[in-house]
Amino acid sequence: MKTLFYPLLAALTVTSVSAETVWLDDLNLAVATQDFGAPQKNKSVDGHALTLGGKVFERGFGTHADSTLNLKLDGGAQKFSARVGVDDEINKNPSASIEFIVRGDDKVLWQSGVMRAGAAAKACEVDVTGVTALELAVSDADDGISFDHADWAEAKFETAGAKTFATSGGAVLPPVAPYILTPPAPVTPRINGASVVGVRPGSPFLFTIPATGDRPMSFSAKKLPSGLKLDAKTGHITGTLPRPQAVPADAKGGYFLTHDNVSGNYTVTLVAKNSLGTAEKELRIVCGDRIALTPPMGWNSWNCFAGEVSAERVKRAADAMVKSGLINHGWTYVNVDDFWQNRHNSKDPTLQGAFRDVQGNIVPNARFPDMKGLADYIHKLGLKAGLYSSPGPWTCGNCTGSFDREWQDAAKYAQWGFDYLKYDWCSYAPAMEARRGNSTNYPLAAGSWSGAHPSSHADLMKPYAIMHEALAAQPRDIVYSLCQYGMGDVWEWGDQVGGNCWRTTGDITDTWKSMSSIGFNQDKAAPFAKPGNWNDPDMLIVGEVGWGNLHPTHLTVDEQYTHISLWCLLAAPLLIGCDMEKFDDFTLNLLSNDEVLAVDQDPLGQQATCVLKDGHLRAYAKKLADGSRAVGFFNLGTQPLNLSFSAFSPVGLAGRLTVRDLWRQKEVAQLNTANGALLLAIPPHGVVLYRFTPAK
Repeated sequence: MKTLFYPLLAALTVTSVSAETVWLDDLNLAVATQDFGAPQKNKSVDGHALTLGGKVFERGFGTHADSTLNLKLDGGAQKFSARVGVDDEINKNPSASIEFIVRGDDKVLWQSGVMRAGAAAKACEVDVTGVTALELAVSDADDGISFDHADWAEAKFETAGAKTFATSGGAVLPPVAPYILTPPAPVTPRINGASVVGVRPGSPFLFTIPATGDRPMSFSAKKLPSGLKLDAKTGHITGTLPRPQAVPADAKGGYFLTHDNVSGNYTVTLVAKNSLGTAEKELRIVCGDRIALTPPMGWNSWNCFAGEVSAERVKRAADAMVKSGLINHGWTYVNVDDFWQNRHNSKDPTLQGAFRDVQGNIVPNARFPDMKGLADYIHKLGLKAGLYSSPGPWTCGNCTGSFDREWQDAAKYAQWGFDYLKYDWCSYAPAMEARRGNSTNYPLAAGSWSGAHPSSHADLMKPYAIMHEALAAQPRDIVYSLCQYGMGDVWEWGDQVGGNCWRTTGDITDTWKSMSSIGFNQDKAAPFAKPGNWNDPDMLIVGEVGWGNLHPTHLTVDEQYTHISLWCLLAAPLLIGCDMEKFDDFTLNLLSNDEVLAVDQDPLGQQATCVLKDGHLRAYAKKLADGSRAVGFFNLGTQPLNLSFSAFSPVGLAGRLTVRDLWRQKEVAQLNTANGALLLAIPPHGVVLYRFTPAK
């Protein structure tokens, strides 16, 4: 088993008798964690000169809320000073609001108060005498991270002789060596993945039977409907299903549907066979108006490659999905995020060129010379392909968006053969404001989220409804993912504009603060989750991530178990964000536990909610289609949690139950809730994930 690398201390403390000044920018800032972009030395987060309130500073640290940089002082410093504020590069955008916080040995030593764009730099001077561990943090002031570009300018330490200090990221807990809980899949065949799939009449159908076990393996299907065919070697099911025909049933003019099943439901028995045995599993194919009947599972390019994505990298990710075996666990989509288009005023020659051709069709950049060929390549592997755009004129990365070209772009995506669209809000609101002022000079989408928040649901819904209408008219199914950060409680109206899933939050980063604050605050959206409609708390942050600056995730091993467990309980779309070619054994095992994934893919489609809070303990319960319940017991504290648990009523558990540990894939107890108790041992920031089934 390979060992995960965690950020290490970047330098050793060296002392002498002479007084010293240690500049923050002389230390290793790359290990800092932040919720957008990469840490910058002597530059703003967007790479410009550090500028606060019109004044330029030569030295400092440019970052983005939420941000954390930890320093190991060991009593070697006497004073920390800096000039702090919101960098002028965001042009006084009213969305920007941040607070700088200095903590020493877990105590707050200084706070800036909320600072906004355009304000003069504020002086930060802190006595750090005797401080062992110092934390420099930037919070989003509790209103989201939009345009929160933060500068620690002229940041330095006065010391009694120390010449440098160690820096590290935002980890709350010390690293733990990876440990694998899930046993290997058996060598005999086992069919995994979703038990229901939706398709619209006439749309191309593609489903790969996800089966583990020794190869070679052959596949067959019982009661496969007319119009579909199965490749016995690959397990790929392809074809189309017709719309049911309504014909007169009697002389009184009644009608019935001529179909294998009048509801459009087909129950197919999938069969996988190798030299060691045979496995069967029922798959329900629903031919109707709804798709994404279980949360989408796949990969997205943003969290690893960001603006450095290319067709070759996407192809290699698709190859890795197959080679790693993840395809055999139900992972399906390979999605290209931003930067497949040409970019406004780019200095990178691979992003330069026409935005659209003479017919108005969107033009891919030089990194993506053949979009149809890319989609075909992915399809031949038995996978599906996804793409990214914006309802505004520019994407978040200032590449070409779909503003006023929705129908043309939707037709092009379908012609190329894409199966998924992430539609990101960036630049739409300022474009509409410009249009209302009779201007066609649409602002660029600088910053992490762009544009003022609209004032009404109608304004929020309009661009998504337009693209939905265009997608619905195409001759193929395209899963529609609304990315607008949860504005206007999107879960309440996302289905009305044709969304299959919708972001409920801002962008996630690979820190405990980001992941936990998102994951444990999804209850308000839970009633709106159902087959075809999924609340999306953003992508997975396990493995090697970095948004163009790759590094092993900053989450501890136990935090990663919590991350996957919680997202599956939440019935969330599961989109891997790491470099697929750099899987270690732990990460691959984390993503291939079929019993855990089955909680996410349960056909009932209910989202778990928090049913119990007790100190640092949180219990999340989810009702499953077979009448059992999946329950995650989470420890939000920094110390191990050991307890005898008997509060079964709030969790919805009663009677005699079989208790199964889903990560270890084994039964751990027979329980009678009337007089029994369950012993729980939960590591810091960790989880115990059980399935409770009524005993026969």
